[in-house]
Amino acid sequence: MVQPIEVHYWPTPNGHKITIALEEMGLPYEIKPVNIGRGEQFTPGFLGISPNNRMPAIVDPDGPDGKPISVFESGAILQYLGRKTGQFYPADERGRVEVEEWLYWQMAGLGPMAGQAHHFRGYAPAMISDQRQVAYGAIRYSNEVERLYGVLNKRLAGRDFICGDYSIADMAAWPWTVPWKLQGITLSEFPHLAAWFERMRERPAVAKAMQLGEDLRRGPGLQQSGKEAEAARKMLFGQRAR
Repeated sequence: MVQPIEVHYWPTPNGHKITIALEEMGLPYEIKPVNIGRGEQFTPGFLGISPNNRMPAIVDPDGPDGKPISVFESGAILQYLGRKTGQFYPADERGRVEVEEWLYWQMAGLGPMAGQAHHFRGYAPAMISDQRQVAYGAIRYSNEVERLYGVLNKRLAGRDFICGDYSIADMAAWPWTVPWKLQGITLSEFPHLAAWFERMRERPAVAKAMQLGEDLRRGPGLQQSGKEAEAARKMLFGQRAR
């Protein structure tokens, strides 16, 4: 019997990338929740597989040479799974380079910039007394996300998916476009991207992975408010080296 891959996960865009890939690739997996609002990413067990104290991370019992392997960082996980299964990650060098360009574009650009836009538009107004600082950050990062949507929209003109064929590049980018309203984006202004967005959303594996995240987030005892929510914000946004 094939042992399931352990997925250390919380329902965020980076977490969704991995469950989407696993569903699309038909790999058995088991969710190991890492509640980032309660500091579970700092437990010794998790740090042993993800030293950057960020999820997602995986443990594959059937790694290279049949020995277990752990992988952290969502982009590295997608590449590992693509190589493992031979799916959604081209074997030819030209095709692989193209997918990697857009995978790294998401990792270095769309994800970090959208994350900052989420922070300044969604969290910072309740955390920073000087709203001028909030406004500057919100404008700065919302503008950059809008620029990146333009790049992706242009890329998708005449293509069903980012690299023509469906790939891990699509799995990486799409979850970061799901909260487009929070990013200050009007999706209809990017028609090629909007059509791709719907194609992705309608894929059964994508829908299943996203529903799994919703079910986990709505689990008993996970809704936070008041002091608990404030403590979670400090946990998420007040981290330093110590």
